[in-house]
Formats: sequence, structure tokens, C-alpha cells
Amino acid sequence: MKKWIGALLAALCMVTLLPVQAAAVELPLTSRAALLMEKTTGQILFAQNEHEKLEPASVTKIMTLLLTMDAIDSGALAYDDVVTVSANAAGMGGSQVWLAEGEQITVEELLKCVCVSSGNDAAVALAEKVAGVTELFVEQMNNRARGLGMDDTHFVNPTGLTAEGHVTSAHDIALMSRELLTKHPDIRSFTTIWTDSIRNGTFDLANTNKLIRRYDGATGLKTGYTASAGYCISATAEREGMELIAVVMKGETADKRNADAKALLNYGFSAYALVSAAPEEPLPALPVTMGETDSVSLTLPPDALTAVVEKAQAAALERRIDLPESLPAPVRQGQQVGTLTLCSGDTELMTVPILAAEDAAGRSWGRMFTDLLKMAVFAG
Repeated sequence: MKKWIGALLAALCMVTLLPVQAAAVELPLTSRAALLMEKTTGQILFAQNEHEKLEPASVTKIMTLLLTMDAIDSGALAYDDVVTVSANAAGMGGSQVWLAEGEQITVEELLKCVCVSSGNDAAVALAEKVAGVTELFVEQMNNRARGLGMDDTHFVNPTGLTAEGHVTSAHDIALMSRELLTKHPDIRSFTTIWTDSIRNGTFDLANTNKLIRRYDGATGLKTGYTASAGYCISATAEREGMELIAVVMKGETADKRNADAKALLNYGFSAYALVSAAPEEPLPALPVTMGETDSVSLTLPPDALTAVVEKAQAAALERRIDLPESLPAPVRQGQQVGTLTLCSGDTELMTVPILAAEDAAGRSWGRMFTDLLKMAVFAG
């Protein structure tokens, strides 16, 4: 099993995808930095000042949500776990749901408070529940960021309240947004809430992300604002099986930020499509020479078959399979034996390795002697 997993990982590394030109179009954006990413592949479709280090305000809470969902997924935390609110959490300024010291509230309700109302007090309460103290949680935030390749990022708190050195970039926000949506799709049950309530219906919540109501297919994700950060958002939406992540940083007003996010999403949905490289017919078995078996079945890396292409290219896609006539034994499971290339006309869009789905051992000396003996008998 370990050999098979290792071979599969190696094959995934061999997938060749023609990069989409991120700056192929000019969009009339007013915000300082922006980036548009397709979620499944991570392809960047548009970028503007994407690596500039800027304050993210409450968009920071995407990482807070990610670590909380990681803890739930690992079993260290549960939705119905009860959190006793600390004085530290209750004392947070900015946007809040007015948690009181000693108040008891579930993890699920705290997630709702963060996703819908961007509660700083709720974010800190979650951080303390996950890591014990906010300092350790912030350390986990930065460790997780490094693991995702968020090289422009340094977190100082789990809320996004203004703090010296608390910065990230449009590129890095897209990375952590993608990780949250990919690893924890259940988060959409919170980020798509328009209005709700906590405390048995006595305290109302209204989503700070107005695109949830005003943009077709919106799935989230998080808004942010401080005087120094300006208006920020990681806006996500899904149409026809393709989910896009539009990040906007340092917008001039909430309306201009939202307009920029919509412009990014509209561009992505109008210009690109998500396609599968998988062939319509199953791959044939490949003959094996001098093996204990006559052939091996073939497979493709399951997580490497999707590509983002321009819609003009999607209309004329072809799949080219390159395989040898046979393979000499031994053949090991996961070994690359050929390639599948996704083409649009003369343009190669994506190359995926074709793998052996099983082992094929070489013939033993005893088997070869027996075969030779049979040949001699029949020849006589």
C-alpha cells in the first residue's frame, strides 16, 4: 500500500498543466489588490498586486475558521461542544455579538457568529477553545499558513483587528480560502446564511457579505474592514460545477469592493470552464511480455483530471492517448506507462500520466522452462 501511495503521489507531480494567463485581461477595478482563483485546480485567472502585503482586517478569520474546522475534523472538537466565554474574548472590540464573560455557547453557534456577523469575540472564544490561549492559536495560524505556502503572511491575532505586522496578500487569502472550501465544504452551511439568530432566537445575526443575497451562486466567504485596511473580501461563488474565489483588498468603499468582487467573478464565469481530461471510454489493458500475467489494467490519477480552460477552447477538446504496444515485465503498481493529453486544436492544455493499476511480476525460471518445454512438445 505504501508503495502504491508513493507511486501515485509521484504521478501527480508529473501532471503538466498549461498555466492560464492571469493578466490576460484588464478589469476596471478600483481596489488596491485582487486575485481570481478557480477552487478545484488552484489556477489563477486574474491577478493585480497579488503579493503586496496588506492588512486583511476580518478576512483573517478565514484562517480562524480553517483551524477550528481542522479541529472538528480531527475529533478534537465537536459542533455541540460548549464553550465558556472568557473575559478576554468578551472584551474584544470592533464587530461583535456581545458575548458576556462566563456565557456558555456551542462551537456551532460561535462558527455562525464568525461567518455571519464577523464577531471578534466569537473568533477569540473559538481560538481559546482550540488552543487554550490566543497566543498558541496564533502560532498555529502561522504554522498552517507556512504549510500552505502563504509566504506573504504573518498573523498577530485571530480576528484581524489592527496590529503591527499583521499582514497578508490577495494571493495568500485565496490559498487559505481554497483550503477551507476544499477540506471543509461543510463551512458553506454557515457562510451562506443570510439571517439567523443565537441565544434561542433572542439575538439576530445578519450576514456582512451582501453578495450572499445579491450574487447568483454565492457560497461565501468572508468580509473585512478597518480604517487602515480598507474594505476587503474573499468572495466565493459556484456555477455549473465551477467554484471561483475572488479576493479584493483595500477597497475604497463597501460598494466598490463588492463591485470589484462581482467583476472578477463575472469575468471568471464568462471566460472559463471546468473540464475533465478523463476519456469517454475505459483505458484498454496493456499487454505484458515475459510476465506471470498477460496484461495489466490501467488507471489515471483521480485527483489530476480536471482543468480550467477558456470557453472558446472547451468547444473543441480532444484527448490523445499515448501507450506502448506492450510492457516488459516486471511492472509495478503505480508505474507510469503512458500519457493522456488534453488538446484544443494544436494547443496542448494538460498532460496526465497513465499508470499501471496492478503489479505484473516477471516470469520465474520454472515458468519459462515449462513454457519452453510445451513449445518443444507442440513443435515435435
